[in-house]
Amino acid sequence: MNKTLGLHKNLLIFGIPILIIGMMVILAKSSFFTANPNTLSIGITFDLLLTVPIIYFMLIRKTSIPKTTILPFFVIGMIICSIILPIQNQYYLDLFKTWIFPIVELSIVSFIIYNVTKAIKLYRLNKDEKVDFFTTLKNTCYEILPKSVVMPVVTEIAVFYYGFIYWKKRKINENEFSYHKDSGTISLLIAIIFIVAIETFVLHILLQKWNITVAWILTFLSIYSGIQLLGFLKSMSKRPISIKDDKLYLRYGIMNETTIDLKSIESIEISSKDLELNTETRKLSFLGELESHNVVIRLKEENTLIGLYGIKRKYKNLALHIDNKNEFKNRINNALHQGL
Repeated sequence: MNKTLGLHKNLLIFGIPILIIGMMVILAKSSFFTANPNTLSIGITFDLLLTVPIIYFMLIRKTSIPKTTILPFFVIGMIICSIILPIQNQYYLDLFKTWIFPIVELSIVSFIIYNVTKAIKLYRLNKDEKVDFFTTLKNTCYEILPKSVVMPVVTEIAVFYYGFIYWKKRKINENEFSYHKDSGTISLLIAIIFIVAIETFVLHILLQKWNITVAWILTFLSIYSGIQLLGFLKSMSKRPISIKDDKLYLRYGIMNETTIDLKSIESIEISSKDLELNTETRKLSFLGELESHNVVIRLKEENTLIGLYGIKRKYKNLALHIDNKNEFKNRINNALHQGL
């Protein structure tokens, strides 16, 4: 019943604006428009650029749909106006593009930055560091952005934050465990960054003789890749694995993460034996078989591993590396016995 009501509500919210857009397109292609192009062009422009977004906003203002989703309707309205209206009748469209849309865009960007800044301040004010920046950032963006763009936006912000802003050493609390010190991943990523830097320099010199634009595009992409690797690398020491509130929070920097209910753990074993990785058995590390493991967690039921940009994969057995593996296993077993 609730699903049916929700479906009808969504059809109403998105159906009405789409219906108005369709009517404007039909009107622009009609003989009536041909007879009165100047007058109708003004009406169509205002309907597509103002009426549709305003009606959409009124329909979503008391719902959980992010208000920032109004922006796509402005963009769609401008595109459709540019297509269906003759160039000589696009005076008000050009005014909107020049003066109104930049203000709307700036307002939405400012709104996002304001809310993300609040999240960062909350993280910094929490002295015991119980609040994880990456998690707080995700929660904040889910409230103000469309779900489909949250993870790409969060990933890009987190890469920059961990790579260039967060330099303070992260203290490991009693209920937390590091996983980057003895795994060799840090050394591997540093080596890759150096290789990328050297190859970028050499490739830029070679391509510059052929095409300067292509050389700079590839150089920019290489620098961007290096920045991402730096953010990935630094996030590993800032996001330790933790046990809290009968849950196990497994993190591999900002690359992979999963939350396990302690009651769903069937067994935990200290093992470095090779595993056949498949849809049931995975590694917490995004490097897969390139990184060794020393702990294997087996679950009673399937769980979800969330990777870069929100990519989800199912697993039932998870292999990972823990610097203090014996203490980790004892802490899990003690928590399991206490819960019995």
